[in-house]
Amino acid sequence: MKKTDFIVVRGAGDLATGTIHRLKKAGFHLLVLEAEYPAAIRRQVALSEAVYAGSAQVEGVKAVRMDVDLTDTENRKEALWQEMERIWSKDAVPVLVDPEGVSISVLHPAVVVDAILAKKNLGTSRDMAPLTIALGPGFTAGADVDVVIETKRGHNLGRVIRSGSAVPNSGIPGIIGGYGKERVMHAKAEGILRNAASIGDIVEAGTAIAEIETENGRVPVLASLSGLLRGLIRDGYPVTKGFKIADIDPRKEELQNCFTISDKARCIAGSVLEVICGEME
Repeated sequence: MKKTDFIVVRGAGDLATGTIHRLKKAGFHLLVLEAEYPAAIRRQVALSEAVYAGSAQVEGVKAVRMDVDLTDTENRKEALWQEMERIWSKDAVPVLVDPEGVSISVLHPAVVVDAILAKKNLGTSRDMAPLTIALGPGFTAGADVDVVIETKRGHNLGRVIRSGSAVPNSGIPGIIGGYGKERVMHAKAEGILRNAASIGDIVEAGTAIAEIETENGRVPVLASLSGLLRGLIRDGYPVTKGFKIADIDPRKEELQNCFTISDKARCIAGSVLEVICGEME
């Protein structure tokens, strides 16, 4: 691999954004692929917001949405390259709505990083690029991808796995300020989320931070504990019952954490960079 090669990152949520930020600051050209309607909770530090707003910026790295018709098979390769180079020339990261990864087989990147964090493989395979890296559970290094990066908090966070898999998803969030599952909130009904609070607000346990418009009325979303509202899915998003919608940090004084890349994301990003640099000529 050479520095002039480019890297595809699948996903641009908060953990993926840590990897995107690190690779961009290291001087690599990137293409980020996202879903049509990203569902990032920590939206203030997720470059996936560029899908909605046209552009987004996190700690000095700007992402810009590309508008390329992937169904135009005759012209899409040229159109993709033109748009990527236009955005690269502005020192930004291009973001393309391409959840299926159609552009990967068209563009032939040197590296594909699956940073979707879906806890399962949504279609990434080793034949997509000379080097394939996946973050978290759902992949087997040496089979699905070349390398897996451990994403579970604890002693092995960021460990580079070249044979085997990451720790399976336990469904229990990592402990922050003494709280685990209590700090993450899920929808109790299906409907449209309407926010009553904003990321960065101090909320008290039992107070409404949002409500869900359902066919049978409105269901309030009450804060599960007192603390800093670190993450909240965007207003107007259609949620299903059990959908993750909010994240409360019990450490009320940590306001800056809402707007900066987390320690976990930076640790994972460092491991991704280590693997890629290890392949460079």
